[in-house]
Amino acid sequence: MSVESQRYVTLIDHQKGESYDFPLMSGSEGPDVIDIRDLYARTGMFTYDPGFTSTASCGSSITYIDGEKGILRYRGYDIEELTEHSDFMEVCYLLLYGELPNLAQLSNFECDITHHTMLHEQISNFFKGFRRDSHPMATMVGVMGALSAFYHDSLEIDNPKHRMIASYRMIAKVATIAAWAYKYSIGQPFVYPRNHYSYAENFLHMMFSVPTEEYLVNPVMAKAMDRILILHADHEQNASTSTVRLAGSSAANPFACIASGIASLWGPAHGGANEAVLNMLQEIGEVKNIPAFLARAKDRSDSFRLMGFGHRVYKNYDPRAKAIQESCHEVLKEVGGGHDPLFDLALELERVALEDPYFIEKKLFPNVDFYSGVIFKAIGIPVSMYTVLFAVARTVGWVSQWNEMYNDPTQKIGRPRQLYKGATYRPYLPVNERKR
Repeated sequence: MSVESQRYVTLIDHQKGESYDFPLMSGSEGPDVIDIRDLYARTGMFTYDPGFTSTASCGSSITYIDGEKGILRYRGYDIEELTEHSDFMEVCYLLLYGELPNLAQLSNFECDITHHTMLHEQISNFFKGFRRDSHPMATMVGVMGALSAFYHDSLEIDNPKHRMIASYRMIAKVATIAAWAYKYSIGQPFVYPRNHYSYAENFLHMMFSVPTEEYLVNPVMAKAMDRILILHADHEQNASTSTVRLAGSSAANPFACIASGIASLWGPAHGGANEAVLNMLQEIGEVKNIPAFLARAKDRSDSFRLMGFGHRVYKNYDPRAKAIQESCHEVLKEVGGGHDPLFDLALELERVALEDPYFIEKKLFPNVDFYSGVIFKAIGIPVSMYTVLFAVARTVGWVSQWNEMYNDPTQKIGRPRQLYKGATYRPYLPVNERKR
């Protein structure tokens, strides 16, 4: 991000009759940014921006989004190209290091990640402290945070080598933690990772295999899972990523920072959208009910909303949806098309909405959550694990953002200000003098 010395924005305080010039900063893409770092020092005022929707909290070179044009890029590469030509491990390397790896770099990276997928054996006992009916996300938060007690040999965050070892460990182990959280919740034995599988294959094997019989990973399902991991790997400064950066700004250990990101992602307004899609499909019930529910979605007086369509950031077609649509159809074909009425319902809803003039005009196209929810159900992943899968994918983004933050010389501990609306000074009264 560069300061253009000839470009300023002027703030005028008419009451005081004073004006202040603040420089404009330009990134490589995207809107200009007003540099207000010394606003308070110069004016005695703060800005008021609930949700930080108009505030850049950091400079980053990892992910670029243009919601109006429907663009999502990792390190400059379009998401459609990455999902078509790449795999999750290659994308992980790209996010961490900023460049696509050559063959030797990719081979070494895959080997390193693969050999970090096992968990310390005592962690299996840690799971037993949770109730069987605990939500898997509760287990994820607890176990990820607890890794700092098991891998305290990589907690010197001022040491670049320690930071990278911790990063590799979290990317590798989060899939094992997720699969074990599921196994624990259903009373099945933990399945250990196998080094000959890819990342996505290994996760499916740990999720669905049992010791009593051989489990063959379906390549169609593995490919779909790999794509979902790529599509959810990072998404700029969203709530969970901002949480990781805020926690990291205090120099907290990396495992605690990523645990905080998982906690933020757990919120239904952030990571639960694909679950809402399945709930909506179940509410619609049958294909014949689609027209009535579409009419309700168009009625502003009706509280019903078409989940999985449109996006807060993307005002055009969600580029991640384009990339995953093909996998959705491949998976549904693999599981036998019409064996589940919900799948037929999803496909028909997709078709009707894409042809409906109202949805076309409003640009309410299917988003990534619409397709990922359908894929997860087809693979056999329970609803309670949907947000967990999001966390597995997003860990590499959180880790990359955390590393970038730590290497940023302008980074300070996060300390948002407030618009105070409470009582002004009140004298203390002894309890026997207080009257209500």
